[in-house]
Amino acid sequence: MGLEIGSIVEGRVTGIAKFGAFVALPEGKSGLVHISEVANTFVSDVHDHVQVGQTVKVRVLNVSDDGKINLSLKRAEENPTSQPRQEARRPVLQHIVPAERMAVSGSSGNQDFEDRLKKFMQDSDSRIADNRLYADHRSRSRRR
Repeated sequence: MGLEIGSIVEGRVTGIAKFGAFVALPEGKSGLVHISEVANTFVSDVHDHVQVGQTVKVRVLNVSDDGKINLSLKRAEENPTSQPRQEARRPVLQHIVPAERMAVSGSSGNQDFEDRLKKFMQDSDSRIADNRLYADHRSRSRRR
């Protein structure tokens, strides 16, 4: 009986490399579980998930003409489609506002915002003018 693509077989981990784990299969064959097929999460080190000598269930992904067998640990689960894939999500950064500032509402809150915006614009214009003055001063000193 040969190995069929999609079948789930039991094997024993015989070796671990940076790129995956080697698994001894029935009938004296062996295959490779690539690091991307070890777990549903990011795997930086295969040793964190399997050890040499451990018995594992693997799914046969591919059998090439030259006898190489590609295996998967994560697809060997009984119902791989029943567990939805979790998308990697970036955390949402939130601006933390002190409680006393959150209590400000209505027109006074808008006025506070307008005042802060006006001050910011004045400071920004002042800094831009200073930078231009400094840049003009440096360019004039080079011309001499």
